[in-house]
Amino acid sequence: MENCNIRILDMRKEERPRNRLMDKGAGSLSDSELLSIILRTGSKKENAINLAQRVLSQYNPKELSRIDTQQLMKISGIKMSKACQIAAVFEIARRLETFVSDDKPKINSPEDVYRRLYPYMRESKRETFIELSLDTKNQIIREDTISIGSLNANIVHPREVFKVALMQSAAHIIVAHNHPSGDPTPSREDIEITKKLVETGKIMGIDLLDHVIIGDCRHFSMKEAGHI
Repeated sequence: MENCNIRILDMRKEERPRNRLMDKGAGSLSDSELLSIILRTGSKKENAINLAQRVLSQYNPKELSRIDTQQLMKISGIKMSKACQIAAVFEIARRLETFVSDDKPKINSPEDVYRRLYPYMRESKRETFIELSLDTKNQIIREDTISIGSLNANIVHPREVFKVALMQSAAHIIVAHNHPSGDPTPSREDIEITKKLVETGKIMGIDLLDHVIIGDCRHFSMKEAGHI
């Protein structure tokens, strides 16, 4: 490990993270070197590289992306400015995962739902029930969070779901929720609420196209499983 008291400016130019990024690209840098560029500076006791190494010894990149600024500021050497820099970088990364150039992205499959919602749902410690209101071409009109439940339960009523759909003049809807446990296998309650939404949709003239359950790096489609 580098001497903590050596300033990055005192390192040879070809060894400095910024210079290496410019010469060889960001992919040539380690996680700690990339984080040191984000942090920009270290402290009187350690340079930015050593500070980044210490941060990553406490939290791996995935864990670091999930903690908030208050938790970040509990790390020695990380104050408000650096905490905000870290949080901002991960938020941009999350938005990039769901970015589409089309103002009204189209949903063609459960995988489309998963890719859109997973970057946010993977960090939720509570079940979050989300509704996608779609037009006749299955383009997203609006995305709404209908309810946020407990660690392992989410209570939602059909009237809340279809109230939103009616307000958006939706032709179809897709609903989704996460399982904080990481296992997307549906519970008995998940199947029951799906059936209720299907029946209510028939009465309201708004089809429920799917109910997607999102777990850790995987998902479950009620439609593909034959529950819709």
